[in-house]
Amino acid sequence: MSGAAMYAEAQAFEQELDFDALIVEHSPLVKRIAYHLMSRLPPSVQQDDLIQAGMIGLLEALKNYDVSQGASFQTYARIRIRGAMLDEIRKNDWAPRSVHRKARMVAEVVREIEHRTGRDARDQEIAKGLDVTLEQYHRLLQESSGHRLFSYEELDVESHGGAEALTPRVKGPLEGLQTQDFKRSLADAIAGLPERERLVMTLYYDEELNLREIGSILGVSESRVCQIHSQAVIRLQSRMDHWANGE
Repeated sequence: MSGAAMYAEAQAFEQELDFDALIVEHSPLVKRIAYHLMSRLPPSVQQDDLIQAGMIGLLEALKNYDVSQGASFQTYARIRIRGAMLDEIRKNDWAPRSVHRKARMVAEVVREIEHRTGRDARDQEIAKGLDVTLEQYHRLLQESSGHRLFSYEELDVESHGGAEALTPRVKGPLEGLQTQDFKRSLADAIAGLPERERLVMTLYYDEELNLREIGSILGVSESRVCQIHSQAVIRLQSRMDHWANGE
């Protein structure tokens, strides 16, 4: 955004700084994001809870928006709204411990296979490594799909980055280098995903298509899209595990 454009947006935003009016104007954005997230969550997650959390995120965006950071209010609000919803879900984690445990097991098997073979781990190999049938492995992916969707977003891989990138923050040179290195490694890991997994991620996170729409494009069922997505995120987890372990 040019300096003139930023100044014009700042002037317009200040003139319109009527919180009630801005909340009404942007509340449809809150609902759109909530509906998008609900399409990949279990029935135990209540839509009203997401919308309420999103409205809090919108209020925070209104209070903290700084046009000088170069992002439009719509972009900044979208990030804060989504972040508030994800925080709400993480706070009330619905996933049983068994789901987390099985996902870690799959990630370990994927990491071992890819380290040993030097290529992407295949479904049949992963199933064999887990000592389950291919059908059981796909069912495991299906069961963990909602949990893995949120883990993916926690990795900060959305195309527009995190809200923290748009707000002033003082950090030391070492932390800044570590953040840059992490993002570079993550970008490389995403680029290295198998083509179909990478396409699902792009359609879902960048294009914001729902699972049914992605299935229509790929010519597969909605449940299969869930499985592909879950496997992609587990693969990312296995390839980025050295960051979590501080290696």
